[in-house]
Amino acid sequence: MQGSKNSAATFSYQEGIRRLVLVGLLAAMGIILHFIESLLPAIAPVPGARLGLANIITLMALILLGMKGGGQVLFLRIFLGSLLGGTFMTLPFYLSLTGGVLAFFSMSLALFLGRDSFSLVGISILGALTHNLGQLIAVAFIIGSMGVFYYLPYLVLLAIPTGILVGMGARYSLQALPGRRT
Repeated sequence: MQGSKNSAATFSYQEGIRRLVLVGLLAAMGIILHFIESLLPAIAPVPGARLGLANIITLMALILLGMKGGGQVLFLRIFLGSLLGGTFMTLPFYLSLTGGVLAFFSMSLALFLGRDSFSLVGISILGALTHNLGQLIAVAFIIGSMGVFYYLPYLVLLAIPTGILVGMGARYSLQALPGRRT
């Protein structure tokens, strides 16, 4: 009886370590993708419009680790990335945080409530749309004007192709992992 308790505890400990390492690796990958993307020129004349490559990692974390682990990766990526990039507690930090949190919850809902209804690309497009919405809400709150919502149609037009790109990147990355099919 004692042997089965020890093996169960060892498995639980090893599983916890595996999850911790995976969270750390995914967060590091997200930070690296964020910094690589910051070196690229803007994709559109809309201020702040980016591809959102780090969201590939957030979507992968949601699939591999569930909401808790995915949330850990998201927050580590945003907080550590902003600390390393010198933007902690500045406008880009708040935009990243509000957009990331809103996108995370919308993708989580779509993934876990509508698993059979949405593809990874569809979930990613939803995430891109809600990320942009979250950023606009943050800016409207900070500057005290709803005028920023005039950017919404342009951001929607940009969210669709970038959401497709991120969704495909997540799908191909997950398929490349040993023993995974998505």
